[in-house]
Amino acid sequence: MTTRLLEVENLQHHFRLAAGWLAGSGGVVRAVDGISFHLDVGECLGLVGESGSGKSTVGRALLRLIQPTGGDIRFEGRSILGLGEVELRLLRRKMQMIFQDPQSSLNPRKTILRSVAEPLIVHEGMSGRALRVAVEELLGTVGLSRQHMYRYPHELSGGQRQRVGLARALALRPRLLVLDEPTSALDVSVQAQTLNLLEQLQADFGLTYLFISHNLAVIRHICNRVAVMYLGRIVETTSVETLFEAPRHPYTEALLSAVPALEAEAAREEIILEGDVPSPLRVPSGCRFHPRCPKRIGDVCVRTDPPLLRIGDEHSVACHLHGAETAARTSNVFSGLT
Repeated sequence: MTTRLLEVENLQHHFRLAAGWLAGSGGVVRAVDGISFHLDVGECLGLVGESGSGKSTVGRALLRLIQPTGGDIRFEGRSILGLGEVELRLLRRKMQMIFQDPQSSLNPRKTILRSVAEPLIVHEGMSGRALRVAVEELLGTVGLSRQHMYRYPHELSGGQRQRVGLARALALRPRLLVLDEPTSALDVSVQAQTLNLLEQLQADFGLTYLFISHNLAVIRHICNRVAVMYLGRIVETTSVETLFEAPRHPYTEALLSAVPALEAEAAREEIILEGDVPSPLRVPSGCRFHPRCPKRIGDVCVRTDPPLLRIGDEHSVACHLHGAETAARTSNVFSGLT
């Protein structure tokens, strides 16, 4: 039986712009515009989409690094949006984040010892020999040696800096790690090493991951389920296997068509999307993907925003194509009962 660790309901984060030369008369950027998902203990959920889809904003909102403007976030069954400073500080022992750029996430003026030790000093009050031993053990856990403790970030490679970030995040034994593009700044060979390390750490420490990425090949390697985002909304969510074998949303199909196929796989026909991603300042009416969708259905896609509907076990899609199919199946079921 699975245990629910995190539940997100109708999460929103809107940035209000002041009037100016770049923003014109001002407006609201709908970075995250009403998304819902859950995470079970020990699983890895991939959050994918193009740049600007709102993925990183979701990750920061979950940890209250930014304050959501709507919706609810429940961690271990408890809403975290109303927590005060003291309660939030205790919560962050259980929720940590790994940032995309390992260089900028570390203080260049601090040694690796000091960077990894900081959460132990702040939350545990550790010092002296016990602190150094704890840091050495953490570095050993992520494959770094004692000698790395006395170096500075600029003396390490990108992969080593990301391991330092992992060691720091693990210092307080969290339950949830939000990984924001943790391999995108690394060389391909180092990416593979980092992914293998993340899998090993998840098994050893019973971690739960929210893995944010635009790289579907990476998502396929490490995740159990996937949620696809477009312009602040989730448009499809399902298991990794189903996503790659039978994607149902036209946007997901286009993303997958751009993934290079292995020799043993049948290459997908490449789908070229029209135009550019619209600005979150001016979200299209109806289905926000309709200006670029090769399968749009006349005016219905322009006028009506499709809800995220369940079309199978653990498979939901926000698309009028499948909304019509679901309605037809439901109608057939009821007609058969009369």
